[in-house]
Amino acid sequence: MNDSFSADHPCPARRRWMAVLARAKADRIAALLGRCGELPAHTVIRGPDCGLVMVRGRAGGGGSAFNLGEMTVTRCTVRTDAGFVGHAYVAGREQRRAELAALVDALMQDQDRAADIEARVIAPLERLQAEHAAARAAKAAATRVQFFAMQTMRT
Repeated sequence: MNDSFSADHPCPARRRWMAVLARAKADRIAALLGRCGELPAHTVIRGPDCGLVMVRGRAGGGGSAFNLGEMTVTRCTVRTDAGFVGHAYVAGREQRRAELAALVDALMQDQDRAADIEARVIAPLERLQAEHAAARAAKAAATRVQFFAMQTMRT
């Protein structure tokens, strides 16, 4: 992935796993969570709610900011019985995906479960996403056209 995670972010590890969860499909998250044994019960504190967020852009990537348009997102917050709170925002109107992502976020904050969830859920999702990105890049590279500028010489 081409995501850049700055070291000065308050929690770069959480930023990474939330980015992976935000791109993952609900059925894939559920399948991988199913391999983690018995999961703690959780309570939905907020949501899942669908709404709109304003997407901002920059002219030329670094110019003045402008409103590009609105995007549908779904948010959810859950609390496990152990007291860990997880949050998630995902693109689209997938309520189940938002709830699963919030649950994984809560589980990743539990130091007793974090390593297992990382190995069984986050890492496989990240590998799958990297493979899909590589396949897309290879497909695009196959259609690349090389243009050479020819300089005409006058004698």
